[in-house]
Formats: sequence, C-alpha cells, structure tokens
Amino acid sequence: MVVGLGKTGLAVARFLKKMRAAAVISDTADGKAIAKQARIIKEMGFETELGQHRQQTFEKADMIVISPGVSHTLEPLTKARQLGIPVLGEIELASRFIRQPIVAVTGTNGKTTTTELIGAMLKKSGRSVFVGGNIGNPLIDYVEQGKPAEVVIAEVSSFQLDTISSFRPHVSVLLNISADHLDRYPDFEAYAESKMRIFENQQAEDFAVLNGADGRIRSMTGRIKCKKLYYPDPQKSEEGANLKDNRILVKMTTTAQETRDPESAARAAHGGFRIEASLDTAASALRGRHNLENVCAASLAALAAGGNIDGIRSALAEYQGPAHRLEYIDNINGVEYFNDSKATNVDAVARALECFANPVLLIMGGRDKGGDFHRLENSIRRHVKTLILIGEAAGTIQSVLGSAASSSTADSMAQAVDMAHQAAGPGDVVLLSPGCASFDMYDNYTQRGDAFRKAVKTLK
Repeated sequence: MVVGLGKTGLAVARFLKKMRAAAVISDTADGKAIAKQARIIKEMGFETELGQHRQQTFEKADMIVISPGVSHTLEPLTKARQLGIPVLGEIELASRFIRQPIVAVTGTNGKTTTTELIGAMLKKSGRSVFVGGNIGNPLIDYVEQGKPAEVVIAEVSSFQLDTISSFRPHVSVLLNISADHLDRYPDFEAYAESKMRIFENQQAEDFAVLNGADGRIRSMTGRIKCKKLYYPDPQKSEEGANLKDNRILVKMTTTAQETRDPESAARAAHGGFRIEASLDTAASALRGRHNLENVCAASLAALAAGGNIDGIRSALAEYQGPAHRLEYIDNINGVEYFNDSKATNVDAVARALECFANPVLLIMGGRDKGGDFHRLENSIRRHVKTLILIGEAAGTIQSVLGSAASSSTADSMAQAVDMAHQAAGPGDVVLLSPGCASFDMYDNYTQRGDAFRKAVKTLK
C-alpha cells in the first residue's frame, strides 16, 4: 500500500510497477482534486482509494509506504504496526536497493544549499552523482531509473527520518536544529530526536559532519559511532573546517583515495589520507555567515565522499545558490528585491535579515507552523524599515512584532510587493522571507516565490 499521491507517491508507484508488485494507492483527497495523479495510477494498473483511508485496506497490506507529507502517527498506521505490518517511508524503501555510498543532509535550515553544493563539488571533482531526496527528486527515482552514480546525495527531512529502519548514509550532515514543524511534533525535543535518527545506523567507518557551534548538537551526538568532523570552529583535538572571515581551513583524515591532490597536502596517516587545505570564499555568490557555514559542511562532506580540493574550489566559484533561497530578483530604481520563499521558519528569517546592512522592507506570513515570532523582535528592530504581512498568520505576527517596526497587512502577494515598492527608497531591500508555510495561499513555497518574482517584474 502506498499512502499519499503526490510526487513521492507517484515515484514509488512507478518503482512498484517496475518491480511487478501489486499495490493500492490511497489518498484522502478526492478524485477531482488529484485527477491527473489518479489517471496516471489507473494507467499503471493499480487500484486507488481516494477521499478516505480505510482501516481494512491498511490491515490487508504486506507493506505500507508513506509519503513525507503523511504523518507516521495516523491511527490506521498505528494499528497496522500493531499487527506487525511494516510501515516505512520512500527514502527507507529506496535505500534498500542502493549499493553506492549515500551522503545525507539534514537540519532545520540550509539543507538545500548544502545538498546542491555537495553535488556540485563532487561533480567538479570528476565524480558521477545523483542529487535528490527532499530536494525535489525522490530517492526512489534513482533506483527506478537504473543509472548508477558513484555517489548519491540526498536532502533528508525529519518527516523522512521518522520512517527509517535500516537507512545508513556513509556521510551524514547535521547543519542545525531550531524550532520548526511544531504543528506536527508534540514538542521541540521530539523534533530534535527525529533529526538525530540520521546517525542511528552508521558505523565506525562512516562520517558525521556536525555543527560544533550548536551545543545541543554536541550533546546529542556524543555517543554516535562514526567519525566526527566539526565546523565552523573545531576544538584543537577535533578534525573539521575552521571558518575565519572569508577563509576556511580544512583539516581531516579520509580513506577516500580520490581526495588526493598535491595542493591539498594529502599524505598517508593512520591508514587514511590527511588533508590540510585553505579555501577562499570571498568570490562566492552566497550571502551571509550561515551560508559560509554551509560551505564548511559541504566541503567536509564532499571530501569524505571522495571529492578533492580543486573540485571544491571550482564549484564554490560557480554556484549561485538554490532558487527561492535569498534569490536575487532585480534592482528597480535603486531598490534590490530578494526572494527567500523557502524561509518557512523563524530562524530562517533571522538568518536572512543578518545578510543585509541596508534597511529591509520585509514581507512575511503564511500558515503558522507553531514558530515563536517573539524571537524575531530584535532582528526586526535592527534591520526592518517596514513589515508587510500576508496570509493566515498575518494577525498573529502583527500582534507580536507590530511594535518592532512599521507594519501593515496585504491581501495578496501582488499587493504586498506594490506596498513595499511604494515605501522603499534607493538603497533599500525588499525581502520576501515568510517564516511560515505556504499552504494557506499556495501549493508550495516554489509557487509562492514565483508569485513574488512575477509581482516584482510587473513593477518595471
């Protein structure tokens, strides 16, 4: 049984058809809402169950595969587990058929940037890669396509980690943990524990790339079995990447022979190859201290997976960053416009604001995920000239942050952009950084970002 008929559910169905499995595809949306997907499933020859989840269907399954958007705590799933029926996510299913090393990236913020960077660094190092997971290409697509790469790089969400059992990355990356998805988890500790599951099957020969500046990450990863690489300021006895201004000093030992090159000063050491190299990030297009920390994490992961210093430098010089993440849109009459639609939590908004020295006209709002907007008060006071609020959470945000900056509400993205345009002056920055989910007004953050981009283009 496959639960959820979105992009991931369709990908799983394609794989199951290739494997000649019998399957029922279930989704609570009715046939009209997902008519296109339902037609594709019918053409595959699979049965569909739309508009409801019937308990008896769950209980007849030999295995249940759920999409990331489906809560693993649904009552039919709980009852199925009690009957001994395996319930797993797509990433767990895919990993059982992958023989190549996996690099898995998780964290509250920065996952997509870091995942894409690792892929670019390994490509420039001459390695063939598949980049996917929560980033847009389901991992099961890699399996179904049957085109092996040398390294598989996957962005992994907490929702996906909730449903693993044997998933074992060769390199795991944990970027940060801050409050998010508290509309789905009972509390922050439960959310943090989900992130920690990325390490549970790793062994001594594997690697964990860890943000050592995060005390919670240090305390929660003390007992993991694999080799630890820290950033952005490793202690004297630790290997990793040290970030000073725009320069990164990497010191680590790896067993991947592909990392060897003269400039990295690699040499045999304790059965591995010692790497000591310096990276200059001054020319990088990525903005902000948080993105330089992402570069640290990506560099360590790429080296652990067989990349080399030249490849890392080359990728860093060319990489422009992911769409909808501090994405530069245009300069209109001296005002710069940035799309940060992927900033769906409070911490992401704070990180975005720290990137700008000039006054910001900030567009925020959407569907509240349980974030603590009070944590933004100091950042708003320091950086924001005008706060423009949209979506379901507009009233909540205004009640919390309305005194920190001049604020108003808008009924649409087009109106919000127009209001910002009218209030902005030369040298100002208009930033969409919602701090909320998009599902009140849009299907996803991509659609929201596209609406912002379109609205900006109409200003010319």
